[in-house]
Amino acid sequence: MTVPATTAHERGASFREPPQPARRPIPVDRTGHNAMLVKEIVLVALGALRANKLRSFLTMLGIVIGVAAVIAMVAIGKGAQKSISERIASLGTTYLQVRPGTRRGFGVATENDEKLTLRDAEALEKRGQYLAAVGPEMNKRLMFQYGSANASSSITAAKPNYLEIRKYTLAAGRMFNDAEESGMRRVAVVGAEVLENLGLQSPEALLGEYVRIGGLQFQVIGALAPKGQTGGPGQNPDDLVLIPLATGRYRLMGTDHLNSIGVLAIDETRIPEAQAEIQSILRREHRLGPEKRDDFDIRNQAEFLSTFAETTKTFTFLLAGIAAVSLLVGGIGIMNIMLVSVTERTREIGIRKALGATRGAILFQFLIEAIVLCLLGGFVGILLGGGGAALLNKLGDFNTAVDPSSVVLAFAFSAFVGVLFGVWPARRAASLDPITALRYE
Repeated sequence: MTVPATTAHERGASFREPPQPARRPIPVDRTGHNAMLVKEIVLVALGALRANKLRSFLTMLGIVIGVAAVIAMVAIGKGAQKSISERIASLGTTYLQVRPGTRRGFGVATENDEKLTLRDAEALEKRGQYLAAVGPEMNKRLMFQYGSANASSSITAAKPNYLEIRKYTLAAGRMFNDAEESGMRRVAVVGAEVLENLGLQSPEALLGEYVRIGGLQFQVIGALAPKGQTGGPGQNPDDLVLIPLATGRYRLMGTDHLNSIGVLAIDETRIPEAQAEIQSILRREHRLGPEKRDDFDIRNQAEFLSTFAETTKTFTFLLAGIAAVSLLVGGIGIMNIMLVSVTERTREIGIRKALGATRGAILFQFLIEAIVLCLLGGFVGILLGGGGAALLNKLGDFNTAVDPSSVVLAFAFSAFVGVLFGVWPARRAASLDPITALRYE
């Protein structure tokens, strides 16, 4: 029987293996691999920092000084602002002060010809419906003598209601009364700073004693409790001596011109009405027409606080700006040291690249080194700045208040400096050719 001929294609088809099912790819845990890679890079970076402890310390020293300086300077500024605010608030929330106005001539501020007088204070006291108390004041610096000790003090001639208006309290003795004021008695009430200048420790030590003020003999009948300094030169409220207004007017000052008039409004909500009333009464007393400006100034506590707040804020920003330069210099120092480190470790970088380290891994390693140095320096700087502020407060008689926002800002800025000045050295290290790096000696 004849077998039909078959082609090679048909013979091959008869022995073909049956089709196999498609294999699924084995899943790879990239997340765990990446986590291990990042951990390894961080450990290598930290190991490089530990291997060069002195260089790492000197690198972050600039950041430490910069952060500490920023925190300490801001603390001094905030402390001054707080001290002034407390001092102004101690005068009372309803306190108003009337002072002679100023005018400008040829760009120079000068006092007006029209002065505040006792007549003005009497008019306010008689016609003021929103005024609870009015206290005229005369001030002059004179020599205060007790025995062989003497000092220049601020002498204030005032009415007996001075303590009520200015919120002073007595530490010993009493305040002079209306009869002693009208009778021009030579009696005095001294402040705490005056007693300290005389070397007296107790407020009762001067009671009943006779002193000389401007060459005249006065008897001390009271001593004031301390109020604390305002933080500015010539603004010590405890450096004063109170004498009756009539005594100062006729025996020491020789004038009826007042330095200021202290006024208490009847209520906080009535302060705008009280100011308008003072303005109306004084304009009438000074015979000022509608076309003329006020020749006096009226200030309330809100204006005092806003003025001092703006001044101290500017002062704080100035100090912080000067201190921030240290941070910038510290960042430049880190960049320089890291560039030197890249040059020193060129062969190491070449070996790592030859073993499979990617450009991103090298970049990340050097960036981690810079950031760790800055963050560690920022942390140490925060401790030194806060400790320095506390030390100034305790030993240097500085009013300091560490602002948490300045701590956060300084720490964040140190991290930003690490990133900013660490990028260039890191990019330079990552861009090295591995063959060139291996040949580097």
